[in-house]
Amino acid sequence: MIIFETIQEAHDRIRPYIHRTAVLTNQTINDRAGADLFFKCENFQKIGAFKARGGLNAVLQVAQNREGEAITTHSSGNHAQAVAFAARQVGMPAYIVMPRTAPQVKKEAVLGYGAEVIECEPTLEAREAGVREVMARTGAVLVHPFDDDRVIAGQATAAKELIEDAGEDRPFDVILAPVGGGGLLSGTALTTHYMSPTTRVIAGEPEGAADAILSFQSGRVEKAPYINTIADGLMTSLSERTLAIIRSHVADILTVSDAEIIGAMRLVWERMKIVIEPSSAVPLAVVLKHKDRFAGQKIGIIITGGNVDLGKLPF
Repeated sequence: MIIFETIQEAHDRIRPYIHRTAVLTNQTINDRAGADLFFKCENFQKIGAFKARGGLNAVLQVAQNREGEAITTHSSGNHAQAVAFAARQVGMPAYIVMPRTAPQVKKEAVLGYGAEVIECEPTLEAREAGVREVMARTGAVLVHPFDDDRVIAGQATAAKELIEDAGEDRPFDVILAPVGGGGLLSGTALTTHYMSPTTRVIAGEPEGAADAILSFQSGRVEKAPYINTIADGLMTSLSERTLAIIRSHVADILTVSDAEIIGAMRLVWERMKIVIEPSSAVPLAVVLKHKDRFAGQKIGIIITGGNVDLGKLPF
């Protein structure tokens, strides 16, 4: 069970290795949304994404507890980079199973951190089979992208910083995060529950990978009706672990189209002058789509990452 002390300990553990990322505002976007938005910019994080937090918290503990001689995981990109980066910090080899369709910029980053990339077909079954083969061959320890309490506790530290830096004088009405496998959303919901219990946590999800909203409604892990979205970091389904936390502590999940995601992404690039990837734009797209629901409120948004292929921008 992840209690607040678990999150505090994770923060203390990873603090020497991460950036305390900026919280930015933008008046033009506030005017367009009709609300006060505070962006936690994890695109400025080590490896360019919040995933560094969970990867480090897990890998540092694997090394400290001498659980194995190597690390493995499967990921389409940002968690892959996080685990490769964390393994390099502790001097352990890392074997990363990545779908062949993962953005080349993310594969190159993983290789740049000294990890080995094993390509597979772009299905969860192929990813999991690849990891099992690596574990059997190398004895590596699996650091799952989201179905792991140590990873969730690490991801929870982003919301902890957001609340500490911008939510203590006047609490947030809402904190929004995107949802894929649910590691960030679970951690965000737990941190908010402990630190700012009057704040609601709402998730944003692409229409083209809408499994979490179905799982949230039914109470069991569901598959998306179809997978077709520009938000490549949000294509994974929830786990039983993340679904349980989300159903306990998340107020709602709202979906947006790819056109709405691209519009929000472009708005951030143009007005905030920062590079964000499509998955990061999903929460802002939710606010812009549902202006009446969020009007006049103080809203925290976690910008999850900035690892985008600059040769394939959608605008």
